[in-house]
Amino acid sequence: MKKMTYAEGIREAMRLKMQEDPDVILFGEDVGKFGGCFGVSGDLWQEFGDERVRDTPISEGVIVGAAVGSAACGIKPIAELMFIDFMTVGMDQLVNQAAKMRYMFGGKINLPMVVRVPAGAGIGGAAQHSQSLEAWATHTPGLKVVYPSNAQDAYGLLLTSIDDQNPVVFIENKVLYAMKNDVDENELKPIPLGKARVAREGTDVTIITYGRQVYDSLQAAEELAKDGINAEVIDLRTLFPLDKETIFNSVEKTHKVVLVSEECKRGAYTGDIAAMIAEERFYECDAPIMRVGALNTPIPFATSLEGYMVPNSKDIELAVKSLF
Repeated sequence: MKKMTYAEGIREAMRLKMQEDPDVILFGEDVGKFGGCFGVSGDLWQEFGDERVRDTPISEGVIVGAAVGSAACGIKPIAELMFIDFMTVGMDQLVNQAAKMRYMFGGKINLPMVVRVPAGAGIGGAAQHSQSLEAWATHTPGLKVVYPSNAQDAYGLLLTSIDDQNPVVFIENKVLYAMKNDVDENELKPIPLGKARVAREGTDVTIITYGRQVYDSLQAAEELAKDGINAEVIDLRTLFPLDKETIFNSVEKTHKVVLVSEECKRGAYTGDIAAMIAEERFYECDAPIMRVGALNTPIPFATSLEGYMVPNSKDIELAVKSLF
C-alpha cells in the first residue's frame, strides 16, 4: 500500500492514458504551465507540451464545444472546467450536442470525451463557486456521470471514462483533492462504470452516498455503532449508469434507507434514487426513505454559515436515528 492524494489519482490516470494513446489530450483554463486551478494537471504540460496540454480562452462554451468537435473527429479530449458552476456556460454544447450526437446519428459516431468538473463547498468559494449540480448532468440522457470519493477510485474510474465511447461528466470534489488515501498498487487499474462500492458493511440501515459525503457517512456510522445501530455505507462511485443491484441487495438486507448528498435537497439526485427504491422495493422498506442534503439556499461565503447549510455527519446520524 502507498499513499496517494485524490488529485494525484486523477493526474496519474491522465498521464498514463496520454502516454499510451497520442490521441488523448487535455485542455481548459490554466491547465498548462500553471498546472490547473487546483494543481490537478500539475506537470503534465512539461511532459506533453502545448499541443496536448493546452490552455483555453475563458469560455466554457468553447471548451465543451471543442471537446465535442475533437471527439467526433477521433480525438479523446479531457476538458477541464474550473468549477461545476461554470458548466452552465457550456450547457448547450453538453446537453444539446454531446449528449445527443450518438443517438441522432444512429450510433454511427463515437464521442469519447470527458468533462472534468470540480464541485462542492468547503473552500469559501461562496455562491458561484461551491455548488453541487450533479442532478443537472444525471437528468440528461446520453451523458454518463462519475463521482469518485478517493484516490484509487478516481484513478480507476478516470481510466475507464477516457476509454468510454460516450461523453462522461467526471465530477471531483475539490475538498478531497489534498486528501491522502491508501492505494493498493496492484489494484491501480480501470474500474467499470456502474459498479458501486460497499464502503462499510452493516445490517440495520443503508446509507447511500458518494463523493465527500462518504466520509461524513462513515463517521456517522461509527457514532451510530456506539448506540447499537449497524449501518451499511454504499459509495455509488458512478451516478449513471447506476448500480441498482448493490442498492437493492442492501435495502433487502437492512430494510431502512438514508440517502446523502451535498446538493441542496430540492431537486437533488437523491430524490431520483428514493423514487426508484419506492417504485421497485417499496415492500422491503419498513420505514420512510430519508434524505439528507444541503439547505435550499445559495451557498454563503462565511465559513460558519457554509458549515451550517452543508450536511455533516451529525445530520446523517440524526436522520438514521429517526428511523428507529
